[in-house]
Amino acid sequence: VQLQASGGGWVQAGGSLRLSCVVSINYFSTYAMAWYRQAPGKRRELVAAIRNSGLTNYEDSVKGRFAISRDNAKNTVYLQMNNLKPEDTAVYYCNKFVLHISSLRNWGQGTLVTVSS
Repeated sequence: VQLQASGGGWVQAGGSLRLSCVVSINYFSTYAMAWYRQAPGKRRELVAAIRNSGLTNYEDSVKGRFAISRDNAKNTVYLQMNNLKPEDTAVYYCNKFVLHISSLRNWGQGTLVTVSS
């Protein structure tokens, strides 16, 4: 699996960014996908997930601010991030959705999001 995340950058608090991730995998539409993030000195955590049905779920701190979506025709998953906060600063990665993050081995390079106060 190849995971190519993009769209990160520097933004002031309250701003918005849209992340994209192209996933090179067969039968992409059958997989639940997710965005994860890892802040400096912290463990990687789940941010948002989208099932192949389109059902979504979010980590509590991003509910109402972030929206995950997917385009199966393009093998791409998106993360729209609004009202960004300094605590959202992290490297963001996309990957399959799993219950145990430690089971994932291939992460791609991620994309850095920096939010200044």
